Amino acid sequence: MPPGPALPADDLYARLEVPATASAEAIELAWRALLRQHHPDIAGPAGLDRAKRINVAHDWLSNPALRARYDRERGLAGAGGGAPGRGGRVSPRDAAYEPRAGGTRTTDRPRRSGPADSIARFLEQVSLLTVDELDRMALADPTPIAFVATIRRFIPQERLAALDSTGRGAISRLGAQAERTGIRDGVLAYAAELILAPDLDDLLTEPFRARTRERLTRGWEAAVGQPRYGPNGSAVVALLERLANLTEVEARALAASGSLERLGAEPWPAGISPDDEDGLRVSAELAALDVAAAVAASPGPLEGAALTRAQRAAARCAHLLVLRHLFTDREFDRCSVPWRPWLVPARSRPAPRVRHRA
Repeated sequence: MPPGPALPADDLYARLEVPATASAEAIELAWRALLRQHHPDIAGPAGLDRAKRINVAHDWLSNPALRARYDRERGLAGAGGGAPGRGGRVSPRDAAYEPRAGGTRTTDRPRRSGPADSIARFLEQVSLLTVDELDRMALADPTPIAFVATIRRFIPQERLAALDSTGRGAISRLGAQAERTGIRDGVLAYAAELILAPDLDDLLTEPFRARTRERLTRGWEAAVGQPRYGPNGSAVVALLERLANLTEVEARALAASGSLERLGAEPWPAGISPDDEDGLRVSAELAALDVAAAVAASPGPLEGAALTRAQRAAARCAHLLVLRHLFTDREFDRCSVPWRPWLVPARSRPAPRVRHRA
């Protein structure tokens, strides 16, 4: 097997002016933007060496195998290759993502009105965010700060001025809610997509543009217009009502079912990942928080470790109900046995069809 290319001695991330944790999209954006500044056709012969160095950095950092080798040999193993989500989580979608050479230029989504109208509608939406939408946004997977900072680095100043003005307007409309980090980040990232879309369309080809749009809008889209507990909200509300009236016997039975050993790992339907389905993850986490509060406020005299176990069991019930439509009957029955039918009702099935003779 022939040896690989010699490892560059300097900092390739510094060449592209991005952090070592930069995502594939950020690397692509930086490469294209810097080439526009330093290409010999723009900067003259003096830009030739800089353009070559930028291209070499892109060749290494846009190739997952070469980037992994570079990070490992430079003592940066684990630093690159994706943009961490909540709690440092890296989505499998990010970890497995490999940019493709070439690609077609994307165009912005059709707009029915001008940018000023779009910004005005966005600011009005911010003013009208409901409690449920705000709570969901606070739990949504945020757009990494470093990713937004990289985008800002390569956007014209006049566009940044419009973004900053819109951001100030949005924050003022949020009021005290702006202190909740997830909400602030979700709103500002969505504003970035709204205002910077023409620049990003011009700089990025697919699939990088689509991934950039997803990163900037995921917090907003996981929250705005979404029911508090997702499509199975009525089942979660019914659970909350039952938990609010727990008897002492029921409370102790719930606590007995909530040990870590009995519950095991949090189940997700086959083929569904919380890293890929942030809206569902938010629904499940919000439902779990609400039922835990309901257990704490219920008449059942629990405290200490018993209360913690009961809250844990109630949270598992809520989790199962939120994802009810995605589990198979067998999966759901297996996971919900300890709480059927007093907290988790049996799955309702459609009545069998009866054929009538003519």
